[in-house]
Amino acid sequence: MIRTIGLSAVMVLGLASPAVAAVKQSELVLSYEAEAGYAAAVVLRCDPAGGAHPKKGKACQALAKVHGRPEKLRPAKVMCTMEYAPVTARIEGTWHGRPVDWTHTFGNACDMARTMGVVMAF
Repeated sequence: MIRTIGLSAVMVLGLASPAVAAVKQSELVLSYEAEAGYAAAVVLRCDPAGGAHPKKGKACQALAKVHGRPEKLRPAKVMCTMEYAPVTARIEGTWHGRPVDWTHTFGNACDMARTMGVVMAF
């Protein structure tokens, strides 16, 4: 006679399906560099929130809303000057196991801040 084993036995034996596997952690390096000569970089981990980002929890929430796709962040309704002082932002690493390699040049620091919000607030 053949008997089936319960889910708990499968998990104890390490035979659980991928559907039971834990959510993959996200780890991103966020950086920006201005032609004016200043730059900054920080590590952001999500699920759970960690790294050196000063507002890691809120930054992870903002990225979660766009499924880790920085290009989908939308600018806040804030006005910026038309001053041209380019700032290049970059986000690279992994979001829930998916590679992220995003770069964008903004017209100035205000434009970057209004578009990226808390994500680039470091």
